[in-house]
Amino acid sequence: MSTKLFLNLPVKDLSRSVGFFERLGFSFDPNFTDESATCMIVGDGIFVMLLTEPFFATFARKSVADANSTTEVITCLGLESRQRVDELVDEAFAAGAGTANEAMDEGFMYLRSFQDLDGHVWEVAWMDPEQVVPGG
Repeated sequence: MSTKLFLNLPVKDLSRSVGFFERLGFSFDPNFTDESATCMIVGDGIFVMLLTEPFFATFARKSVADANSTTEVITCLGLESRQRVDELVDEAFAAGAGTANEAMDEGFMYLRSFQDLDGHVWEVAWMDPEQVVPGG
């Protein structure tokens, strides 16, 4: 089996979260979807498990963070162009996302961010591969 990444995020309203991420263009694996969880397909081998808060809590020994008041993780998606970054983030805002951080434009790297409906911070970035210096 090749390496895969499954990021697990607690959500208050699963169907509302699914609708939000569908609007951003993501799809879901019906084999890993029920009333308490769903598997959002991000890319080859990259998945986000959206779990209702009570179900998420069954996997954690610590209390579940309220992402509206605490930053528990910052998830960054790398996209193929600045235009795609703008399209995805603009659609997130149109779908009800909140503001996370100011846009950052370093020339070789362009980054925007938003908070999803549960307050999780998502950064969306593009990097010019020709300007990235190894070890720099």
